[in-house]
Amino acid sequence: MVKILLLALAIWLLIIVLKRYSRSVDAPPKNTPKVNAQDMVQCVYCGVHLPKSESVLTQGKYYCCEAHSQQREP
Repeated sequence: MVKILLLALAIWLLIIVLKRYSRSVDAPPKNTPKVNAQDMVQCVYCGVHLPKSESVLTQGKYYCCEAHSQQREP
């Protein structure tokens, strides 16, 4: 009878340890830096995609650089 209780206790402890391990593996790392998403725009001239903050806005259209904004659409 004691052997059965010890075996049940060992199985129960093994299940608890495995559950905790699986939670720690599934959880994202705590020190991962947050990434701030930015709106992306497409250059009217060449079609390249870039963050809105890095684009050049001319007459309501987005360009990837000053040279493309001066040449306008191809």
